[in-house]
Amino acid sequence: MARMEPALADAGLADGRMLLQVHDELVFELPEGDVAAASKVIEAVMTGAAEPLVKLTVPLGVEIGTGASWGAAH
Repeated sequence: MARMEPALADAGLADGRMLLQVHDELVFELPEGDVAAASKVIEAVMTGAAEPLVKLTVPLGVEIGTGASWGAAH
């Protein structure tokens, strides 16, 4: 999660921000036009979350849902 803000900024998505973590979910707020690009960045950061300290033999799965509210994203 600590890598998320710099990764979004590096991708030109500085208007997006992570609002909170709810158990194993992350909630973001960003302009609607940035959803597709931000989803790719978020997925890349989260699937590589253990690296470089730990190289996992099983890939981390990431599911991304979008919507106007947390409930709508499910």
